[in-house]
This record gives sequence, structure tokens and C-alpha cells, in this order.
Amino acid sequence: MATAGLLLIFCILPLIALTTTQLNLIDVINHMQNHLTAITTITCTAVLGFIIHRTTQPEPIYLIDFSCYRPADHLKLTHHMFMDRSKQCGAFNESSLEFQNIILSRSGLGEETYLPPALHAIPAQPSITTAREEAEEVIFGALDNLFHSTALNPQGIGILVVNCSIFNPTPSFSSMIISKYNLPENVKSFNLSGMGCSAGVISVHLAQQMLKVHPNTYAVVVSSENITGNWYTGAKKSMLIPNCLFRTGGAAVLLSNKPGDKHQAKYKLMHLIRTHIGPNQTAYNCAYQQEDDAGNIGVTLSKELMAVAVAALKVNIITLGPLVLPISERVLYLARKLINSDKNKLCLPDFKMAFDHFCIHAGGRAVIEEMEKNLRLKKEDVEPSRMTLHRFGNTSSSSTWYELAYLEAKGRMKKGDRVWQMGFGSGFKLNSAVWEAVRNVNPSVHNPWNDCVDKYPVEIIY
Repeated sequence: MATAGLLLIFCILPLIALTTTQLNLIDVINHMQNHLTAITTITCTAVLGFIIHRTTQPEPIYLIDFSCYRPADHLKLTHHMFMDRSKQCGAFNESSLEFQNIILSRSGLGEETYLPPALHAIPAQPSITTAREEAEEVIFGALDNLFHSTALNPQGIGILVVNCSIFNPTPSFSSMIISKYNLPENVKSFNLSGMGCSAGVISVHLAQQMLKVHPNTYAVVVSSENITGNWYTGAKKSMLIPNCLFRTGGAAVLLSNKPGDKHQAKYKLMHLIRTHIGPNQTAYNCAYQQEDDAGNIGVTLSKELMAVAVAALKVNIITLGPLVLPISERVLYLARKLINSDKNKLCLPDFKMAFDHFCIHAGGRAVIEEMEKNLRLKKEDVEPSRMTLHRFGNTSSSSTWYELAYLEAKGRMKKGDRVWQMGFGSGFKLNSAVWEAVRNVNPSVHNPWNDCVDKYPVEIIY
């Protein structure tokens, strides 16, 4: 824009000269002829600068649509069913069962979350075969809905990014998708593993970087987690917590850098900030997959997890804040920080000055409450996260997409609204994506909330 303005100024210089001086037209022409070389050089430089600016500026990245998988109703799981199946599987002692019952009752999960078929079986049937069946059902289900709602021919996909943290068989999930939908031979495919609940935003970032160097291209991002392959059957309490929180889910997202897609897109990607505090050993170990003393594999969630998440948030907003906050709030934040006498108290800016909506990873009740407190958010600000946890449980890296779907189903996403999508997980990582609605957004036909959103929000009693 600055280059274009400079070019315009040079183009109207003769007119300015005529209107602000006593020179007549012949004098101006003679004057310009005497300085023809200089004027030509400046004008050509301005034109060249404008061309370089337009050709080197990357095209905006648009989110055309996304789809969240919703399992079949027969896979719903009440609290009573969860405890009943846990007892009948024969793997848990009385202490383990009592602990899981306490965690579940305080978790914030409702009575309609989902488990995969293998864990509904009595006894449970976790295996590579059943885990792969779950992955196919979730991933293909999300993609089928995405292709239907966007009318996208899979042959038009140029970039594919898939993330699943725990279960990663060979061939990979990205290869599984390529085989299923007959994607083109030159598709740029990636399969991310072990990156935890923050991997959804990481996948978007990878797709963003690829779209910068591949013009006029569609990118599909698939985020999922495998519950069958992550079921823990031991007695270590810190490894039993994921059983109570994680549930079946997944999402597929269509991104584009095609200029013509602006008018059909829902959102434009504004910023994406990634933070990794892995050098801190407490942070690195707070979500750790391992074997217990009996050889059972699971993920340990440490008591330090909340403190680590807040520490990662503080680092992330150092970069994010200046990009999104108005100058007035930055000044007020510095003033509050200077007069803050309690150096141990976390002092953060008011991000409600920058964002209209918040999609904070629905990792659990404690995670949502901690972010609500530290970011000084209101109850309605974290409503999408809390209701997603209640209705669908912790679906890992796809949870923020269920939250965005909730906002759409409620009719809250208006043109120009900005949403902060925040994912965090093992490593430890906290990643932020900022999206801006390019139009008033209506829910897609396959929105997972379509038939139940009128019942929400609900009062959750712990």
C-alpha cells in the first residue's frame, strides 16, 4: 500500500506544480524536460517497487470450511456405563475403580461423550486392528463430511497434513487417506505423531508454511487421537486420568491460498505463534508416555501440568500480545505491571480487547478454569470450551474445532470477529492461532452441534 501511494504521488506531481506555483503550462513542460531523466528514474523505481511488493507478498490463507466427526449414538457413554465396563474388564482393583469414579464425577464430562467400539465391548478389545478401525471411522467420517459440504474433489488437494499422537501404524494415516480418496501422485503429505493435544495448531502452521511456497493450492489438515490405542489397564493413578477424560473425536479442515476463495471462505488466518518450553524438565515430563511397574503402557499426567501450562502461556503471549493488542491496552498493561507489588502474581494483558471469542483446548475442567482465571475471562468467554468438554470430552488436538463449531451453531461468528484458538500439550507446547471471520458464518450442514445446541449452555455441577 505504501508503494502504491508513493507511485500515485509521483504521478500527480505535475498537477501539484501547476496549482501551487506561478508557472504556466509551458514553463512546467520545459522544467520537466530538463529533469526528464530524474523523473523517469523515480517513476520506474516506484513502479518496480510496487510490482515487487505485489509479487513477493504471500497470498492470504483462508479457511474454507471444517468438519468435526460425530460418532454414532450407540457409542455414547454415560458415567454409569464407564464404571460398569471398567469393573467388568477385570483389569482394575477397587482403589483404581474408586479413583476413576472420583475423577469422572469432577471432570466436567457429561453423559453423552463417546468411546470407540473396541472399548464398549465386554471385555474391551484393544488391538492394532481395532485401533486402525477406529482411526478409519473417525478420519474418513470427518473427511467425507468436509468433501460433501465444500464439494471439493479430493484430486484437487495439493497438501495433506495429518496428526495423531499415540497410535501411528505403518502405512501412515496420511498414506491411508491418499489410498482411500485416490489423491494425486504429487500431493505433499505429512504425518505428525507424538505432539499431543497442541498438534492441531501445529498442523495448521505446517500447512501455512507449505501454502506460502505452493501458490493456488488447497491444503487439508486432519487432527485426531486414537482412544483404542491409548487405553490404560494398570493401577497407577496418574496414568488412569486420561481414561476418564479422553474421548473419540477428530476434525478435518480445508485451507486455501487461492485469491478467488475469499468470497466462499469462513475465516482468514491472521497470526500463528508456537511456544515450546521443553528445555524445562518439569515441563518436558508433565505429560509422559511410559510403562508402569507391571508393564502396562499409558500416559502420566503430573500435578505440575497446570503450572506448566500457565508458564507456557506467559511465554506465548510475549510474542502474540504486540501483534493483536491495541496500543491503549499495551500501555495499561505496562502500567499495571510496574505497580504490581506481588511479583509472584501473574500479570497479563486484557485479551478481550483483542479477541471476540476464545477456543481454549478442552483438556479438562482444571485446564479451562486455570486459563479463565489467568486471562481474566468471563464465564461466557470459556463457554465453548466448557460445553465442548461436557458434550464431547477431551478429543485432544481436535477439541478447538468442536469449540469453533459451537460458536457457529450459536450464530455468534460475525464478519470481522476474531477468535483465539489455543492448543497445548506434551513437550510442553502452547500454540496460538488467530482467525478472523471474513463474513457472517453459518453452521455447516454437518456441524456436530446442530441437533443439540439449543440445550446449551448447561449448568455443570461438580
